[in-house]
Amino acid sequence: MKLLMVSLGCDKNLVDSEKMLGVLTRAGFEITDDENEAEAAVVNTCCFIDEAKKESIDQIFSLARLKETAKLKVLIVSGCMAQRYKDEILDEIPEIDGIVGTTGIDGIAKAISDALGGTRDAVMDDISTDPELDPDERVITTGGHFAYLKIAEGCDKHCTYCAIPSFRGRYRSYPMEKLTAEAFGLAGQGVKELILVAEETTLYGSDIYGKPMLHVLLKRLSDIPGIEWIRILYCYPEDIYPELVDVMAEEPKICHYLDMPVQHASDAVLKRMNRRTTEAELIEKIGMLREKIPDIALRTTLISGFPGETDEDHQILMDFVRRMRFDRLGVFTYSREEGTPAASMEPQVPETVMEKRRDEIMSLQQEISAARGQSLIGRKLRVFTEGSIPEDGVYVGRTYADAPSVDGLVFFQSERSLMSGDFADVRITGASEYDLEGTEEYPDA
Repeated sequence: MKLLMVSLGCDKNLVDSEKMLGVLTRAGFEITDDENEAEAAVVNTCCFIDEAKKESIDQIFSLARLKETAKLKVLIVSGCMAQRYKDEILDEIPEIDGIVGTTGIDGIAKAISDALGGTRDAVMDDISTDPELDPDERVITTGGHFAYLKIAEGCDKHCTYCAIPSFRGRYRSYPMEKLTAEAFGLAGQGVKELILVAEETTLYGSDIYGKPMLHVLLKRLSDIPGIEWIRILYCYPEDIYPELVDVMAEEPKICHYLDMPVQHASDAVLKRMNRRTTEAELIEKIGMLREKIPDIALRTTLISGFPGETDEDHQILMDFVRRMRFDRLGVFTYSREEGTPAASMEPQVPETVMEKRRDEIMSLQQEISAARGQSLIGRKLRVFTEGSIPEDGVYVGRTYADAPSVDGLVFFQSERSLMSGDFADVRITGASEYDLEGTEEYPDA
């Protein structure tokens, strides 16, 4: 039976999709990316913000129409939106044949089988448990040269704007032995870059080992043959600790890159967000990171228009961005999520004001990014090849400062024939706001 998997939302969701594909291929399904050929389809949904919900709903309805016009017999909805809105989805969209919650993904094959037999059901395990899955069965969908390694589930932070703990459960780390075994398997499939993800990576191990153990996990992953880059995403600034920074500075395989979502810089807004830091502490932490790892690339995300945000709060954030000069930065406008404390806070900031403030921050960051790009002209950087654009005669890749999908790219020429996952030493010859241009250079004979 041919099956289509549509994975929406974050890279953590993508890992779940890849694990479901592993379960399904073992069960005998043939994977297809042609929706007109698919006899079964799974939409792994996201509902982090309103825009993500809309994308998920649109995708569900798009596939539902195929039940009348194509070969599609079964439509299953999984993931965060399925977990959060199970009853509403089953009641309001009769074309859906089953629901699989965030911790029920090991039951995906059974859910499809039951639907084929006429049973419309929901596979919903306790959100504080984890599915029993064989990591060797995971189907990598990122091209095979890099992969995400999800090191923990859930979150205990309870930021006032976020509903994730309500449908992803409490924070729980995966045992180190399980993660290293999964990483060995990924390396055996040709993966060269591991990207560590979780709702928060910094606290890895605190729940099962009694203290943060991300630095120990990183050392073990660094010993795996074939893995050449290790990248860390989603580090909360207040939980970045000295041993972690030391390992990042010492281990050559660990990219000098840190994704550190700070969300805001106004102490008043941070307090309403229930973020456990202040502007002064953020400045101190960023200073320490740059002192210990001078070439570190820092990425952050911000929220514009949080309830009660004043013009003064916005200017504090603008000044912070101007002073900190992040290498990479993204901004979301605040999304009012039902069931969260922030949803009932007053005053809510008008949409037009949120968007104006977001655009001002991004305009400032564009200037910062452009200056950063210009400063790199003439330097030689190691680039991880992602593919090519044959009609332009260039290869496309990323530096250590660029995570897939969210950061910049390097467009470069080479006299060699390169494959995705190959490394090249590229002399930078040009730069735009976010991307670089260059030419591969070779060691002297």
